[in-house]
Amino acid sequence: MKSTTHPTRPEHELSSPAQEFDMRFTSTPRGARLARRLVSHHLHEWGHPYNTPANDTVTLLAAELTANAVRHGHVPGRDFHVRLTVDADADAGSTTIRIEVTDTRTERIPDLASPAPDAEAGRGLLLVAALATHWGTTPRAAAPGKTVWAQLVVSGRVQNVSEATN
Repeated sequence: MKSTTHPTRPEHELSSPAQEFDMRFTSTPRGARLARRLVSHHLHEWGHPYNTPANDTVTLLAAELTANAVRHGHVPGRDFHVRLTVDADADAGSTTIRIEVTDTRTERIPDLASPAPDAEAGRGLLLVAALATHWGTTPRAAAPGKTVWAQLVVSGRVQNVSEATN
């Protein structure tokens, strides 16, 4: 796995985030699991401790988006990419946590169609839409593929891990 950097946000949002995690993962269930665990770990280190609503929600969003990248966005021999950013807005008293998952399959654009009541799959993006403050898709810059992103706006002051444990 190799860490890469490429912007996937619109030009007006390219200000430097307070914290950023950016990494490629193998397009396998194991890669998706590792991505989810690293997202949760970084959030914990950045002041959103394990078992808090922010950490749990963004970890669940990461799990859904990475599982979709592996299941629906997989192209043999290609990895998926995860970018996690946390931006604090002191004036508004809130923090925006953004998770982006990029795969290399262009023709499989996510759809929010409701599955049949007895279907065993097809509810992941409905869950993303319900949990995220905002979510959407953007074409992958300069290459085939897409980025599916979700944001969660959290109000209140973020603690450092050392503050949270004392």
